[in-house]
Amino acid sequence: MAVELYLDLFSQPCRSVFIFAKKNKIPFEFQKVSLMDGEHFGDEFGKISMIRKVPALREGDFCLAESIAIMLYLAEKFQTPDFWYPADLQQRARVNEYLSWQHTAIRMYGSKIFWLRLMIPKIMGVEVPKEKMDGALEDLNNSLNLIEEKYLQDRAFIVGEQISLADLVAIVEIMQPVGAGLDVFNGRPKLSAWRDRVQAFIGKELFDEAHQAILGVQENMKQFDPSKLELFKPKILRLFF
Repeated sequence: MAVELYLDLFSQPCRSVFIFAKKNKIPFEFQKVSLMDGEHFGDEFGKISMIRKVPALREGDFCLAESIAIMLYLAEKFQTPDFWYPADLQQRARVNEYLSWQHTAIRMYGSKIFWLRLMIPKIMGVEVPKEKMDGALEDLNNSLNLIEEKYLQDRAFIVGEQISLADLVAIVEIMQPVGAGLDVFNGRPKLSAWRDRVQAFIGKELFDEAHQAILGVQENMKQFDPSKLELFKPKILRLFF
């Protein structure tokens, strides 16, 4: 039974699942779910993911949500190389430590910058107060500092000399504010060197394929119909304001 992956590469977690599956030559059927068109709220997708979020996996009657759970399932099912999720107890604990931290740190703040810098002012036409933007930038920078000072330190990758799921999850989140025009690598040589190592391991072609949508979002949004977000506008504004 073929594995189906329901993805929108506009989403950071979807990119991590996509890169992981492609890099490990895991056979899958790419099922596009457009977040901007609200397809994740449709009845058909609701049968696959009750939480109505991407990514989602379906394999026959088995459905699975959440990017970390999906990658761990694929890692075990297809016996991917050990470095992704090491068998060594302490190395695995380091991977788990980062994966546990990132949800409410770099993911939250990178996503917030993306919305405050791009989606809310340019698509929804709402002015973002300077103090709101300054606070979001401070939160993001604090998270980036922790990635450099705690999680990377003097190592090549988060766990050590080999890449792991922690690095893959980290890079897709850090690239999100880049899509909104914020060069988070400027003035951060350690973070820049780490990015280059991650990109080199993944392969530039695959890295660019996964990030094409987010890095081209400013140009693509010129043709976007803002009325598509009207239904969700109150919820979005409450979330960020």
